[in-house]
Amino acid sequence: MTLYGIKNCDTVKKARKWLETNQQSITFHDFREDGLDRASLESWAETLGWEALFNKRSTSFRNLSEDEKADLNQDKAIELMCSYPTLIKRPILVHGDQVLVGFNAGKYQELFTS
Repeated sequence: MTLYGIKNCDTVKKARKWLETNQQSITFHDFREDGLDRASLESWAETLGWEALFNKRSTSFRNLSEDEKADLNQDKAIELMCSYPTLIKRPILVHGDQVLVGFNAGKYQELFTS
């Protein structure tokens, strides 16, 4: 099981604390330190849709040029997320074939009890 995110993100910290408290062993992958390959983003986009991964409310999105923000589609969004990992909603939990975006204690609990 791998938790993807940025270690200083408050939501990632909450997810890590929940997983630790509930005795779930994870590998943590920091987008900034460890990078992220396009194949992972493409796989998650196929599973969830790119819109679920792309954070339009982030400071990073607001700082994009108008050209970068215009005509977003899956390919363009993935390219932007590869270039600017802070555009990715966090955290992303990958457990087998399950992929969860964001932290929701109820959904995490459901994942580990099913």
